Amino acid sequence: MHVLILGGTTEARRLAELLTAAPTTGEPHPGVPLIPGLRLTTSLAGRVAAPRLPPGEVRVGGFGGAEGLAAWITAHGVDVLVDATHPFAGTISFNAARAAALARVPLLAVRRPGWTAVEGDVWHEAESLSGAAALLPSLGRRVFLTTGRSDLAVFAGLDDLWFLVRSVDAPEPPYPRRMETLLDRGPFTLDGERELLARHRIDVLVTKDSGGTATAPKLTAAREAGVPVLLVRRPPVPDGVPVVTGPAPALEWIRKAA
Repeated sequence: MHVLILGGTTEARRLAELLTAAPTTGEPHPGVPLIPGLRLTTSLAGRVAAPRLPPGEVRVGGFGGAEGLAAWITAHGVDVLVDATHPFAGTISFNAARAAALARVPLLAVRRPGWTAVEGDVWHEAESLSGAAALLPSLGRRVFLTTGRSDLAVFAGLDDLWFLVRSVDAPEPPYPRRMETLLDRGPFTLDGERELLARHRIDVLVTKDSGGTATAPKLTAAREAGVPVLLVRRPPVPDGVPVVTGPAPALEWIRKAA
């Protein structure tokens, strides 16, 4: 049985660890297949310079659209396709659905639950990044922008605002003219986020509804400081694709498919 995981997330790496009974160390490990005869491949988009590699085989780079992914699935004898990409990786998710249909293999989507506002939160929601950019000037002037380094172009024309941009790798232009870059990788601590908001005098936080715990402390820090949050809603999973919320139920689904 050959399982192809479209990865790049904590959930994808943990699923690979579960499938190979590898220890959770963050380092590459061959592991031992949990399912007899299992072959495991994780595909990474290659957008991060030094990704944390999962156990099993690793492939880096794109496939060339849905047809290219379907051809790869067929050529490499993939039996099960798992879309465990980032909740905002909408293009690859729709390509995966199309490719699974073309190659006639089952597809599962793994999506961590989105965040939920609690008492004291001041959240404003946008359907897209461009919608967030249009709303942003009415909410603040010193912006903590955590939408990723590849999404800065839509904010490039907001010259009256100052941005603190946090990303794993350095962003490339176009990006906001008044900007400071903070290169860092989660998980982040609540104390660290509190200090960051205070030190940079942040008065609005912009983030995607990525969910999970690794970057959630910024929401708590914003709530405590009375800083409004501009939240970009995540795109939907393609119609007809079954969805689970984490690695454990994904493992059970794969075991049943075997």
